[in-house]
Formats: sequence, structure tokens, C-alpha cells
Amino acid sequence: MRLDELLDELQARLDVARGTRDRIHSLLEAVLAVGRDLELTQALQHIVEAAVTLVDAEYGALGVIGEDRRLSQFIPVGVTDEQVKAIGALPSGHGILGELIRHPEPLRLGRISDHPASYGFPPNHPPMRSFLGVPIRIRGTVFGNLYLTEKRGGGDFDAEDESVLATLAVAAGVAIDNARLYARARQRQRWLEASAEVTSSLLSGSAEQEVLDLLLARSAEIAGADLAVFAAPLPQARELEVRIAVGLGAEEHRGLVLPVEGSFAGAALRTGGLVVSPDVRKDPRITVGPPRWAGLGPAVAVPVGTADRGVRGVLLLARAAGAPLFDGGETGPLVGFAGQAAVAMELAERRRDSEQIALLRERDRIARDLHDLAIQRLFATGMTLQGATRFIEHPEAAARVLRAIDDLDETVRIIRATIFGLRLRERGPAADGLRSRVVEVVERAAGSLGFAPALRMSGLLDVTVPAEVADAVVAVLEEALSNAARHAKASSVEANIVADSEVTVTVTDDGVGLPGGGRRSGLANLADRAAALGGSFTARARPEGGTELLWRVPLPGG
Repeated sequence: MRLDELLDELQARLDVARGTRDRIHSLLEAVLAVGRDLELTQALQHIVEAAVTLVDAEYGALGVIGEDRRLSQFIPVGVTDEQVKAIGALPSGHGILGELIRHPEPLRLGRISDHPASYGFPPNHPPMRSFLGVPIRIRGTVFGNLYLTEKRGGGDFDAEDESVLATLAVAAGVAIDNARLYARARQRQRWLEASAEVTSSLLSGSAEQEVLDLLLARSAEIAGADLAVFAAPLPQARELEVRIAVGLGAEEHRGLVLPVEGSFAGAALRTGGLVVSPDVRKDPRITVGPPRWAGLGPAVAVPVGTADRGVRGVLLLARAAGAPLFDGGETGPLVGFAGQAAVAMELAERRRDSEQIALLRERDRIARDLHDLAIQRLFATGMTLQGATRFIEHPEAAARVLRAIDDLDETVRIIRATIFGLRLRERGPAADGLRSRVVEVVERAAGSLGFAPALRMSGLLDVTVPAEVADAVVAVLEEALSNAARHAKASSVEANIVADSEVTVTVTDDGVGLPGGGRRSGLANLADRAAALGGSFTARARPEGGTELLWRVPLPGG
């Protein structure tokens, strides 16, 4: 009998040793498994699954603690998707779950309901009795907590379960830290690649609108934002105009003009640095403007540029309500990206200035050559022909030579006007000619159209067009291009300005055409300007699609 008892005791001890060995082996396998994950989401999921297996629990979850000391993420295991939908919103950190957030120490309970912090489960929640929770620390800071409930077989979690789970939590902390470092390194690489792409696009001569579209697209993609906005300061520096908005609720933002005081983007402009909001719908810095933040939550805004070198705009990114906040690991690279984008914009601008200076010098050289060579030769040819007319006896031949002399004189006048127009592009008081003003209007319109309209000019615009008519031409062109930007939805627009016996302004587009009534708002102003100067205005639908606006006014002596 005594021998049988000793043999039974020995067998029991062997079973315990074998069980301990198997459990240690399972723990080591779990540690190795979670350590191999470099994707943070996969690492968190595998940690919970390993914890459930190691302590033989029915249910498990990992809660990530956010900056507001609430659960920003909750990853459950053991419940189906249907059960999750039936339960409703995932926990945010109340009751027993909040107890571990407030007191980050291992917590083991035989009955959850016996703890003072427990206040029951929501409807449709599976029954849970026993509980075991341990914190996950990363470099001394609590990252989140592991929660295990309902020990299989109906028993309670014991000290060994707690020890195993605490060991797994240490390994999980290392694995999560590695995954976060890997994610940040990869994200920095993506920001650097995006910065290089924006810089290359700017320096290759792409239109500013295309570059800003690229800037927003890459920013939203890398930061995981649901809304991206770029707002540019207006000349008075007291207001911001939303130039581009893409994503959730973009229509409510696009085209808005907001004061610097009382807007979220304005806060970034005022401070000259990054501003972050956990919930943009309730941000106290937003006091003006129409409601436009429905469905959005965390937001960040950063100026593109500096006060010393000039702020070119504000980049604003927002995530959907309930999404994770923008943390320091994400906002740091964003600030660097915005700064590099600003430097690239400045370099591109200086390159354009250098090209413009080179163009002006070339224009000046052409003007000198035309004056010193072409005009002198034409003038000499005219003098020669004029002197030869007295030797021509046939009247018809003499008349033809005189007409040729008149043509040469007209050619000289045209070349002189061309020289004058070339030199109008130089800096100085003479740079206010009609040609220069028309070019400026077309260049400004490119921002609202999203592309550069085509421009053709012919005739002596800077010589034959009086100041009053020139002012009207500029106003008419601005109104026509503005109408095209607001209503036409066109992919191309062409402006043609001609001055001979009359000045004509023709603006065509390939957009949606005129509305059913045949006229758009604002076209009446064009007709009134033409009538005031004795001219006419027509607007018609083009047979090939789009609209043609024709404005004409007679010139003095025409």
C-alpha cells in the first residue's frame, strides 16, 4: 500500500513537471512567435491569441491606452463578429478595464462581479466570471493591458497563470516596441519619398495646382487621414482661402475664406508650428465658419513654410471620428515634410524668377536687334523705293510701288509696337501695358481653373487701345475666366485678344455649356460694359461643346 502511494505521488509529480515543461515550451514558442511580427496590427493580434492559449482562457483582449488615458484600441479574441456587432461600441476603459489603467498592476479575480469597480456587462455580452489582467510596459511606460476572462473548465486563474501572462507581457512589450520602431522607420522613408516626389515635380516645371494636389494626396495616404485641406493666406495675411480639399466632407471646406483668428488652420499660421486636436468638432480654437466637421475627429495642422522665409499655406489633416489620435511619431515627420515642401516651392519660385530674367534679357536683345537691324533696313528700303518712283512712268506700276512703301511704313510701326510690347515685360513704370495686364489676369486664373488657360494676343494692344477700353478689357477677361472656373467644369479654356479697328475679347471653353436659359449669372455685366463703350457682347454654345463669349468694342479712328 505504501509503495503504491509513493508511486502515485511520483507519477503526480512527473505529470506536474511534464505539464510545467510543456507550458514553458509553449511560452517560449509564444515569445518567439510574437517577436517575429514587424507589423504592429498583426503583433497585437498574435499577442492576444498567444495569451488566450497559454492560460487556457475562453476570451481575451488587448487594450491600447491613448493619450487621454482611455482605450484607443481594443482587440478582442474569442467573440465572433456577429457578437461584437450585437454588443455595440467597444469598451473605452470603464469598470474593471479602467481599474487596470488607473492601477497598472496584475489583477486576478475569481468573480468579476465581486470587485467594487465592476458594474456589469452591456446587453448581448457573453457571460464572464473569472478574470486575469496584466499591463504591457514599453520602456517603463504602460502601452496597454492584456485582459483574459473565463478560465476553461470553470476554474479560476491561479498564480502560475498570472506569472506566465506577466512573462508574455514583457515579451509583448519588446515585440510591440520593435514593431513601432519598424513602422516609424518605414513611415519616415515614405515621407522622404513623398518629399522627393514633390520636389521633383516642382523643379520639373509642373503647375502649382498639380503639385498641391500631389502634396495633399501623399500626406493623406501616409498619415492615414480621411480629409486633407490646403489653405493659402490671402495678401492681407488676416484670412485663409481653402485652395484644395479632398476626402470626407471636402465640399464643405472647398473655396472657404476663413479668418486667421477663429479657425484651426489659422491657429497653425498664428503659432508658426504644428497644432493637434483630439476632436476637431469640439476644438475651442474654431469659433467661426459654417459647420464642416461632421464625422471627423482627430486633426493636425502644420504651416508650409516659416515666418522668416514666408508661409505659403497650411496643411490640415483629419481622421474620422473614433480613429486613433495623431501621435508624436506621426506628426514629427509631417513637420519635416511640410518644411521640405516649402523649401522646394521657394527653389522652384527662384528658378522661375531666373528663367523670367533670362527671358526678359532675351526679349531686350530681340528688341535691340529689331530696332537696330530690321527697322533700319526696312526704312532704307522704303527710302530707296520712294526715290525710285520718279523714274517710273507707268501710273499703275508707280501706284503699286507707293502701296509697297505704305506697307513698309505699316510694318515699321508694327515692329516698333512689338519692341514696345517686349520691353513692357521689364520691371518698372512701363510694365502696366494692356498686354502685361492680360497676361497677369490669365496667370491668376490658372489657380482657380486648375490649369493654365491658352492665351493669344494680336495687334497694337499697348498703343491703340485707350486706357478706358483697356480697363474694360481686363475686367471682362477676369469675369469671363471666373465664370469658366465657377460654372463651366472645363478641361481647357482659351482667351484671344485682338486689336485692329476694334478690340475683341473671345473666351472659349470645352465645358458643360450654357444653362437652359441661355445665360449665366455675371454675363450681364459683360454686356453692360460693351454697351457703355458702344460695343456688343454675345454668348453662345459651341457646336463641338462648351461656350464661346465674344466681347467687342470699336477703337477711335477704327
